[in-house]
Amino acid sequence: MTGQQLKNSILQMAVQGKLVPQDPNDEPASVLLARIRKEKEELIKAGKIKKEKNPSYIFRGADNLPYEKVGKNEPVCIADEVPFDIPESWEWVRWATLSESIQYGYNAPAQENGRIKMVRISDIQDNSVLWETVPYCDIRESEIDAYLLKPNDILFARTGGTVGKSYLVQEVPEEAIYAGYLIRTRYSNQLCPQYLKYFMESELYWSQLREGTIATAQPNCNGKTLGNMLVPIPPLLEQFRVVEKLNKIMLCVNEYSIAYSKAKRLNDNFPEQLKKSILQEAIQGKLVPQNPADEPASVLLEHICAEKQKLIAEGKLKKDKHESVIFRRDNSHYEKRGSEEVCIDDEIPFDIPENWTWCRLNELCIKIGAGSTPTGGKAVYVSDGIKFIRSQNVYNDGLRLIDIAYITEEINLKKSGSIVLAKDILLNITGGSIGRCAIVPDDFDIANVNQHVMIIRLLDPVIRQWIHTILISNYIQNLIMDVQVGVSREGLSATKLMNFLIPLPPIREQKQILELYAIISNRLSGL
Repeated sequence: MTGQQLKNSILQMAVQGKLVPQDPNDEPASVLLARIRKEKEELIKAGKIKKEKNPSYIFRGADNLPYEKVGKNEPVCIADEVPFDIPESWEWVRWATLSESIQYGYNAPAQENGRIKMVRISDIQDNSVLWETVPYCDIRESEIDAYLLKPNDILFARTGGTVGKSYLVQEVPEEAIYAGYLIRTRYSNQLCPQYLKYFMESELYWSQLREGTIATAQPNCNGKTLGNMLVPIPPLLEQFRVVEKLNKIMLCVNEYSIAYSKAKRLNDNFPEQLKKSILQEAIQGKLVPQNPADEPASVLLEHICAEKQKLIAEGKLKKDKHESVIFRRDNSHYEKRGSEEVCIDDEIPFDIPENWTWCRLNELCIKIGAGSTPTGGKAVYVSDGIKFIRSQNVYNDGLRLIDIAYITEEINLKKSGSIVLAKDILLNITGGSIGRCAIVPDDFDIANVNQHVMIIRLLDPVIRQWIHTILISNYIQNLIMDVQVGVSREGLSATKLMNFLIPLPPIREQKQILELYAIISNRLSGL
């Protein structure tokens, strides 16, 4: 049960008379309502409030069912409209019967300076008015009294996303009126204001509001809907007892709501957080035991480097300006670039097993580079042609091509440096999706990419699943966030990416880790 559900349940008990015991010594609500009706008649005679056209009077008939007399009409049984039974000392009443006025607010532009402050819907947050930010407006002196706010007034949002939200005015630090999208209801001072406010938070109130709300693009509700609402009224002393009880309970409900939200977040995030933790263990060599019979990763790296040198010698690959060799000596890590050897212990993020090795991502690749947007942008897209992959197509679980764009063969040839091939790895390098990474399927035909996507082409595609796993790990994702470039820090350069340190296990261990992680990940996804 959520905090809101618990609150709704408690408020439902309160408005049904089930939260506190009834006291037979309390003056019945019927006597209280008779006094309120008499008080309204006197205010009408004095010209202080308007006379209702068709006042409502609800009473219990001889058959103990609720009846309503509206204006001069004959009483009608409203048992079908009354949602539940209430105690004998309580009464059903329309909101309009309780109200001295139900009035719409004043329409005027908000200003920094003006005659008087004007409270808007947006100025009411968490059951309080942010008085320091309430704007001013201009209004004729003769109109001010009609819109002035007083303590215990209730404001009611009549339109927009907050329709139905209410606010009990507790204090007015300086003269203020209220804006046109609000309704002010002012009622007899013989009622407990906090009880009425709690009613306006109950499901009984909201269900009646939904029935009376005009369903448009901008939902709205009027004063008539509010006036027609059925309100269960307890004796006055019981109103105060209900409020006192609710005030105490709501403190506990708020604590419960906070605890529930925290627990829910933990529960919702637990599978993903656990996956990330297990993945971190995996890339540190802690998920499966090492096998001394496995060919060390250093030999795999030597094969890759030798193959790269062969391609360079054949003119199929440009000489690597950033060639790097990382090795261990005296229990430390060193990197050789050209003739220079540098200790890089400060750069090594964690320990790895003896038969693993560290290398720069660039050492494993024959291409790391981003694409570009063709001249003309979206205007040159065509309905069919060469797939043009953008960041919205790249996800950790693969490419999503539902909304793929297309470019012509001619544009594709002009952008030959960013043609995508099967088994490539694509990495988003800008924007909100930075770090998302996908492997291009083995049966993929051809595509191109824009400037927001980096192509990572491995010399040996056999290790692509491992490299993809490393790239989506917290280790690399945190690196990406740390090394972004540009004024807005929303971009990852090819140079930075090339220099990322990659923990490389033996081939057989890579397969074991990936298989076990896939099993664990699938099981966690089912939680």
